[in-house]
Amino acid sequence: MTALTIHEAATTTGWSPRMLRYVEQLGLVEAPRSAAGYRLYGPAQLQRLRTLRALLDEHGLELGDVGFALRLRREPALAGALDDWFDETPAPPRTTGSPGAPVPDADWLAFEQAKHQQLLDR
Repeated sequence: MTALTIHEAATTTGWSPRMLRYVEQLGLVEAPRSAAGYRLYGPAQLQRLRTLRALLDEHGLELGDVGFALRLRREPALAGALDDWFDETPAPPRTTGSPGAPVPDADWLAFEQAKHQQLLDR
């Protein structure tokens, strides 16, 4: 066996051809292409698909979760932005007037609702 087509790989691994395309789209398993452009799955790709299935099952993950984890590894700015967001303590926004005092707690909820309504009205 040199390589399997996407349909043969799907039959062998239990993943559907559509899911194999999605796995590739997420960057989790890359199948080289034949001269005609067909995906070819060799032993390395089949092993990655098997261990991916085990990872998902063992940890209760979905493919998108693993794809996002891969993005975090590849995009340090995204990882940093998320770290900042997790560490941030919610604080009232500042008014636009001088000197930019915080919006009073009593008005904070109304401020946030109005801001979200403006986004919905666009």
